[in-house]
Amino acid sequence: MSEELSRRNFLRDSAGVAIGAGPAILPALGQNKKVNVGWIGTGSRGNHVMIQASKSVFNEIMVTAVCDTYDGHRNRAKDFVQTTWKNTPKAVIDYRELLADKSIDAVFICTPEHLHHEMAVAALKAGKHIYLEKPLAHTIEEGWDIVNLAEKTGKVVQVGTQNRSNSLYIQAREMVKQGMIGEVHYVRAFWYRNSPETEPAWRYAIPADANEKNTDWNRFLGPAKKRPFDKQRYYQWRLYWDYSGGISTDLLVHQTDITNFVCGKTLPTSCVASGGIYRWIKDDREVPDCLSAIYEYPGRFHINYSCYFGNDHFGYGEQFLGNEGTLEVLNRQELRFWPQMLRGKAPEHVKARKPIEVIKPQNDLYAVQEHVRNFIMSVLGKEKPIAPARVGQEAAISGHMATLSYKSNKKVVWDAKANKIQYL
Repeated sequence: MSEELSRRNFLRDSAGVAIGAGPAILPALGQNKKVNVGWIGTGSRGNHVMIQASKSVFNEIMVTAVCDTYDGHRNRAKDFVQTTWKNTPKAVIDYRELLADKSIDAVFICTPEHLHHEMAVAALKAGKHIYLEKPLAHTIEEGWDIVNLAEKTGKVVQVGTQNRSNSLYIQAREMVKQGMIGEVHYVRAFWYRNSPETEPAWRYAIPADANEKNTDWNRFLGPAKKRPFDKQRYYQWRLYWDYSGGISTDLLVHQTDITNFVCGKTLPTSCVASGGIYRWIKDDREVPDCLSAIYEYPGRFHINYSCYFGNDHFGYGEQFLGNEGTLEVLNRQELRFWPQMLRGKAPEHVKARKPIEVIKPQNDLYAVQEHVRNFIMSVLGKEKPIAPARVGQEAAISGHMATLSYKSNKKVVWDAKANKIQYL
């Protein structure tokens, strides 16, 4: 089969499966109008997404406002917009000031996950379309609030699970649909990292000038527990339960989500997770640096997930193990397929299949660009979002189930009728 599938053909042919629960295409702005964008959260992730947006939707958007609670990040974003789009955006500390601007059509929310709920709800109530970084929310309950409001208002919501816009995963999905690997009951997913002792995992660099005067600590805390100013908690928030689900909601969600996408799944029936802080034991981190999670899904389907921050030899990837073939996507840039030979007794239609290898350097960056483009085209009424709020909630629930299982040391099951988890 062709190494490259047409994304537009894919969206036309399979949007009903991938995004059937999402909002209809909205002729919200007219097909020739630029989208006025506000950017909430311009730290490392927000800055990265803004750069990718400048490469994919430069002519379709105008960034008219930026917001961050650290002066340095806010000023950097303002400078980037001035240099790139040649306009001077409003720069604010309080996101509510940005949302009050009626000229803004859409917002990108790239903040720590504990702030997603209040910001997304406020944005939807203000009539904005939203690109919301994953996970959808910090809890399952908060996620349902966003889903319900998004579907009630009809605003476009695109969750930042950008693997769905990655051409290799689109190709993998098509191969599975075509029966290239036969029935699929088992997927192995993994994400392994490592770093020097001087650069502990998720200990992001703290700006040399950071202090209470240029870092709005109270606005960062938002709904979280009040505590004295702490640079590590502000700039390295992924390490603390108040603001993050750690591996489960930062990394694992990408891989359970893309497994859902490739294999046509939604929510697991159960999860059991274990792990701990094994490598980085000399600091005050709370979230694990080692996590394994086992998921069962309806239809005799199983995901075996593992993550460890002490060895990166095997990198990042998913292996889809079908009865007739194996499909592997590694590091978002490599796809490989091998037929099952069954010790020389494979059926003729399986024997006839040839191994496939596709290598696309920097495809992970292109996926972010495409994900942003799909969002803006959806706001303009030309496409549908490939990762709407309900799909983002399904991804987040898998992550929350792993976190809750890990923290409780119990098996967690999903009660589909009650839309909540139960413990066994």
